[in-house]
Amino acid sequence: MSFGRLITAMVTPFNEQLQIDWEATARLIDYLIEEQKSDSLVISGTTGESPTLSDEEKVALFRFSVKHAAGRAKIIAGTGSNETAHSVQLTKQAELAGVDGILLVAPYYNKPSQEGIYQHFRTIAEATTLPVILYNVPSRTVVSLSSETTLRLAQIPNIVATKECASLSQMIEIVSGAPEGFVLYSGDDAVTLPTLSVGGYGIISVASHLIGAKMKELISAYLEGRVQDAIAINAECYPIFNGLFNCPHPVPNPVAVKYALSRRGVPVGGVRLPLVPATDAEANFLNNLLDA
Repeated sequence: MSFGRLITAMVTPFNEQLQIDWEATARLIDYLIEEQKSDSLVISGTTGESPTLSDEEKVALFRFSVKHAAGRAKIIAGTGSNETAHSVQLTKQAELAGVDGILLVAPYYNKPSQEGIYQHFRTIAEATTLPVILYNVPSRTVVSLSSETTLRLAQIPNIVATKECASLSQMIEIVSGAPEGFVLYSGDDAVTLPTLSVGGYGIISVASHLIGAKMKELISAYLEGRVQDAIAINAECYPIFNGLFNCPHPVPNPVAVKYALSRRGVPVGGVRLPLVPATDAEANFLNNLLDA
C-alpha cells in the first residue's frame, strides 16, 4: 500500500477544556486533504500529543478520522509506546477501527539494546495485518534505531517504511540496502529535499499544516527533474520549516504549529500539560513569520 509522498502528522484539536474538539477535527481533516494536499494523515503521533491522550481518546480519534476522511486520504494510527504489550493491544484496536496503517515510534526511556528494539517492532508487526512504518527520532527517544536494525526489520513483510530523523548518512545506508517496496520518509521538514536527493520517498511533516500544497510542488519539481525549481521552492519554505521549531529559540512541537493554525483561521485550541501555550515573544515571532 502506498501512503503517498506527503503525509501530515496531524495535531489533535482541543476545546477550551482541552478535550477533543470533534467539529474542529473534522474541519482540520478537510483542510489538510483539500487545501494542503496531504496524501495521508498520522493520527495520534507525537505531533498529535499522543503522550497526553488516553487509549480511549486515541481509538475514538482513529474511528472518527477513518469515517470522516472517507477514503480521501489514508489514515495512519500512532500506536507506538515503550511497552510492547501495550502497543500490541492499541495496534489491534486501531486495526479494528479501520485505519490503513500503523506508525510505531522507537521505544523511549527504557533504552533497550538493538536486539530489544528489533524484538519490540517485530512483536507488534506480527500482531497485525496492517502495513507498519517505523519511526526513529533519537532526540525524543534517547535510543536510535540503527540502519542495520532498520534493514533487518525491513525483511518483515508488513514493515513497509521508516520515518527517519537521524543523519543523511544513515538515510543513505537504509535506502541503499532496503528491499524492494520498503521506503524511507524524512521526519524533518528541513531536509525534505536532501532526503529526496539520496533516494528517500517523501516526508512525514509538521509544516504541511501550513504549506503542504507548496511542499507538494517541491516534491513534484524534484521528481520531474526540475531541480532548480525544487531548490527555489525549498528556500521559500525554509523559514517555516525552521520557525515552527525555533521561534526564535527551540519550542516543543506542536506548540508553534497549533498557534500558527489558529492564526491562519484554522482553530485547533491549546496544548495539554506539560506543554504550555506560546509565550508573547514566541507568538510575535510567529506572527511576523506568517505575515512574511
